[in-house]
Amino acid sequence: MPVADDKASALVAMPLKPPPHEATPWTARAMAKVVGLAVSTVQKIWRAHGLVPHRWRRFKLSNDPAFVEKLHDVVGLYVSPPSPAR
Repeated sequence: MPVADDKASALVAMPLKPPPHEATPWTARAMAKVVGLAVSTVQKIWRAHGLVPHRWRRFKLSNDPAFVEKLHDVVGLYVSPPSPAR
């Protein structure tokens, strides 16, 4: 049974947003559950549009309140390493 164009378009746009659960990134099974399609149908649509959301890399910022200070310290070591490390 063919998939409606609006449903396929929604499925193609979904990887641009994070999944509703804690997992990263989207899986075919999670997307199929949200859209209400079979996993094999999701995989066919992905293949037809050249999508591979499971291979996308994302950078997540930490929730640590001291993250900025820690990041500054780490980057500082790369920019200006201590003399024994040179």
